[in-house]
Amino acid sequence: MATTISTNGCAAPNHAVNGASNQSGRDHIVLFPFMAKGHTLPLLHFATALSVHQKSLRITMVVTPANVAFASSRLSASVKLAVLPFPSLPPLPSGVESTDTLPGPALYPTFLNATALLREPFAEFLASLPSPPLVLISDFFLGFTHGVAADAGVRRIVFHGMSCFALAMCKSLIVSPPPSIDQGASFQVARFPEHVRITAAEVPDTIAKIADPEDPVTRFIIDHIGESDERSWGVLVNSFATVDGDYVAPLLSFYQPDARAWLVGPMFLAAAEREEEQDPEGCLPWLDERAERSEPVIYVSFGTQAYVSDEQLDELARGLVQSGHHFLWAVRSATWSSPPVDVGPRGRIVRGWVPQRSVLAHRAVGGFISHCGWNSVMESLAAGKPVLAWPLMAEQHLNAYHVADILGAGVRIMDVRVAGGTVVDRAEVERKVKMLMDAGEEGQKIRKRATWAQLAAKSAVSDGGTSNVALMKLVEELQRSYCDVIVGEKEHRANRILLTEAHASTTV
Repeated sequence: MATTISTNGCAAPNHAVNGASNQSGRDHIVLFPFMAKGHTLPLLHFATALSVHQKSLRITMVVTPANVAFASSRLSASVKLAVLPFPSLPPLPSGVESTDTLPGPALYPTFLNATALLREPFAEFLASLPSPPLVLISDFFLGFTHGVAADAGVRRIVFHGMSCFALAMCKSLIVSPPPSIDQGASFQVARFPEHVRITAAEVPDTIAKIADPEDPVTRFIIDHIGESDERSWGVLVNSFATVDGDYVAPLLSFYQPDARAWLVGPMFLAAAEREEEQDPEGCLPWLDERAERSEPVIYVSFGTQAYVSDEQLDELARGLVQSGHHFLWAVRSATWSSPPVDVGPRGRIVRGWVPQRSVLAHRAVGGFISHCGWNSVMESLAAGKPVLAWPLMAEQHLNAYHVADILGAGVRIMDVRVAGGTVVDRAEVERKVKMLMDAGEEGQKIRKRATWAQLAAKSAVSDGGTSNVALMKLVEELQRSYCDVIVGEKEHRANRILLTEAHASTTV
C-alpha cells in the first residue's frame, strides 16, 4: 500500500492528499518517473510547471522511499508524493533505488527487473484513490503502468526523457535496421529527410542489440514493456518545436492513429523555478572571480551515470591544460584519484554536487564539454552555451549529431570507435576546446547558433510560446476528453434504460 506525503515531508492520509471522495477526478494528474536522475528531473520540473500554470490541478508524484528527499526538495508544496516500497531483488543491495547509486553497470538489468515488481503496489495505489485520475504520465521503462492504468479506466501518456529526433530515430532503426556498412559510412534512416544521415557508430547499443533475445536489457524490453509504449494515448517530450518540431510526424507514425506528442520543454524553464540551486563546492563564487577578470571558462561534465576510464580522464586533463583555457570539471569517478598534470589556478576539479543550470547560465562560462544526455542538451541550449559533444552511451550519439550537425550549436569530439582507438587523445581535446572557445570563424559560427537556440528556448516557454501553448492544450484536451467520456457513459446508461422500458412495455 502506498504512503502519501506532502512535499514538506509531513504524512497525510490518502483522502487529504487526493481530494474528497465526491470529486470527479477531472483535476488529478498522477506522474510516475523511472528511478534515474535523468528521467526523474524533467518530470519533477513538469509537475512544478503544471502547479504554476494550472493551479486548479491536484498533482501526485509516485516515488520510492530512497527518492523522497530528492523529489520533495525540488517540488512545490502543492505537489504531493505517493511512496511505494521498492521491491527486494537480490543481488541488488537494499537501499539502491536509483540508477546513479548502483555499485556497477552489471546490476542494471537486475534494477530494471526490480522496478517491474512495482506493478502490484502501483495497482493498489490507483485502486485506493477516491476516483480515477484524469491521466497517468509514466516513464517508458515502467511498461506495467499502461496495463494498470487501462484496467482502472485511466489514459496513459508515456515519457522517454529523449527528443522527438532521437526517439523517432531509435524506433525507425528497430523497424528498419541499418545496413551492413563501415562504421564511418553514412546512411539514410527511414521516415527521415534525405539530409539526415547517420553512421553505424551513432546507433545506440541497445538498438544494435535489440535482435539479441539473450541481451538482458532486450529481454526486459520484450518481457516488461512490449507494446505498452506505442499503445499509449500520447507522448510527453522535454523539447521545443524550434529544434524538434520537424520530427514529431516521424515519431507519431509509430503510435496509434490518434496519438499526440506534446513538446513542453525545456521543462526546467517551463517550471519557472525560483529557488537557488545548492552549491556545496563553491563553483559559482569561483566563476565570479573568472568573470571579473574576463577569463572565459569551459565547463566539463559527463553526467551521473556514464563510465569514463581513468586513462581517458588522464588524457582529458592533459588536453584541457594544454588548451590554455580555464575549466570547471565535475568528476564522478570513484577510481580516478587525481590528474596526472598540475592544473594550476586555471582549472577547478570538483567531486560533489554541481549546480549545473546555474553554472551554464553564468557569464564566465563560454562552452560545455558534455556527454549529451538530453537534459544537459536542453540546459546548454537554454543557456546559449555551445557544446563540445562527447557522447558515451544510450542515445547520446544521436543527440550529439542533432546538436552539432543539425542545429549547428556545437562540435563533436572524434569518435574513437570510428578511428579504431579506445581513448580520445590530448591533442584532439586541445584542438576542439580551442575551436569552441577561441575567436576563430568556426567558433563564432557555433556560438551564434547557440545564442539563436537560447532565444528560441526562452520564447517557447513564454506566454503564447509553443511549449506554453502545448502545456495548456494538453490539460484542456484531457479535461475535454474526460467530459466526453462521462457524457457518453450517461447517454449509454440513458439509452439502456429507454430500451429496457420499451422492452418491458412490449412484453406486458
